[in-house]
Amino acid sequence: MSEIDVLDLYKQAGAFHEGRFLLASGRQSPFFLQSTTLLQHPKAMMQVGGLMARKVLESGLKPDFVVGPAMGGVTLAYEVARQLSEELPDIRGIFAEKDGMGGMKLREAFEIERGQTFIATEDVLTTGGSLLRAVKAVETHGAKCIGLCTIIDRRQETGPLGGYPLMSLKELYFETYATYEIPAWLAERPLREI
Repeated sequence: MSEIDVLDLYKQAGAFHEGRFLLASGRQSPFFLQSTTLLQHPKAMMQVGGLMARKVLESGLKPDFVVGPAMGGVTLAYEVARQLSEELPDIRGIFAEKDGMGGMKLREAFEIERGQTFIATEDVLTTGGSLLRAVKAVETHGAKCIGLCTIIDRRQETGPLGGYPLMSLKELYFETYATYEIPAWLAERPLREI
C-alpha cells in the first residue's frame, strides 16, 4: 500500500476533517485526522497494523512487545503486535495510561523484564508528547525502546523523536497555530475541540 492510500483510507472512512480544531497539544489546525473513526473498522485496522508491522520488520527490529498510549493507542498496539506475531510468536501488545499527574503508567498486570525491548505506536503524531510519556512509563520498568511507529507524522521536522528512531506510514504536515498566532481566515471558522 502506498503512502497516498493511507490518507485515502482516512478520507473513505470520513476520518479526514476540515474546519478549525483545537488539538490535544493546545495548538489549532485547519485539518484533523480522526483515527477513531477509521480504526473502528477491523479491515482498516488490519491494513494499517499490517503496514506498521512490515515497517518494523523491514527496519530489522525484533521487539519483545508493542506499547501504545491509551486510549487511542490500545487497539493499534495490539494489532501491530498481532501482525508481528507471525514472525515474533511471543510478542505482546500492551498500553500505558494517564497517571493523573501529567505522565503515564503501566498496569500491574503488564510484567516487564529488565532488558526487554519494545516499539511504541501512535496513530497521528503531532508533537509526540503522549507517545514519549508512554515510552518513559515503560522505560522506568527497565525495558528499552528500540523504535517508534506511527500511521501519520504531522510534524514539520520529521525524523527521530526524542532520540528514538521513528517510522511512519505517511508524513503529512498541516500548519498548526498557537492561540495568539491564529490567522484571520482560520479565526473566522468555529472552533471545535477534539
